[in-house]
Amino acid sequence: MFGQQIINGLISGSSYALVALGYTLIYGVLGLINLAQGELYMAGAFGLWIGATILKLPLIGAIVTGLLTAGLVGLGMEKFVFRPLENRHPLIPMLAAIGLSIALQSFALLLFGPEEKPFPFTIDNTIYTILELKISTVQILIILSSILILIFLFWYLKYSKWGKALLAVSMDREAAIIIGIEPHFCTSQAFFISGVLSGIAGILMAIYYNTTYPYMGVLPGLKGFCAAVLGGAGSIMGAILGGIILGIAENLGAAYISSGFKDGFAFAILIFILLVKPQGIFGK
Repeated sequence: MFGQQIINGLISGSSYALVALGYTLIYGVLGLINLAQGELYMAGAFGLWIGATILKLPLIGAIVTGLLTAGLVGLGMEKFVFRPLENRHPLIPMLAAIGLSIALQSFALLLFGPEEKPFPFTIDNTIYTILELKISTVQILIILSSILILIFLFWYLKYSKWGKALLAVSMDREAAIIIGIEPHFCTSQAFFISGVLSGIAGILMAIYYNTTYPYMGVLPGLKGFCAAVLGGAGSIMGAILGGIILGIAENLGAAYISSGFKDGFAFAILIFILLVKPQGIFGK
């Protein structure tokens, strides 16, 4: 029972970690908490549905459509909402993010309707038993995909030219400008990557549950924010660890305390961290 809940926690924690990384990248570059991050999660899932249902693409093509949809929505947020609000009081972009979140939910509701939408394809979801623990093909896919994405992200930020520029702007924006780095390009890059990361989480969970709907990003977006705060705002390792801790904690809590309070555990942990260690595990 305990081991099974750890596996379930790793599944949900992987998605929280990807969303938390989106928060972290944007916060590091712009100092902004993008409260519309959950809608990028939803955009990825609906992009997958459009690719599979309307465009009739195979699974890989539908996944690429979902990733591009989420990335372009993230890029559009930066270009048309947050860039015009640059250098304003920090409260203004945050309020704009809340409004943007509601607007995107309403747009999805208008465009796709309130019903849950399944996908036309089926995936071989064989269940394997290892030492009395059950894990399915889709669960293995989610864990392996998350690991590969995180490895690629670390490589990109550490060794690629654009990734190094992004890190430079997040460390010291003014010094980065002095040495010739274009901050707006790095900001756009951060929003696009954060959209792709949250979109991947939305795609993986949409495949896992075989459904998508307009409000599906609300709770994952909030839990991703909790994970980012738990790990330490601006810390990539913190976002990953925070997501995993959160996923495992809520599954163990649901199994051993109360399943009805499952979604409440994340916010209880958030309140506790804010009271005890507000800078998070890796925060300064």
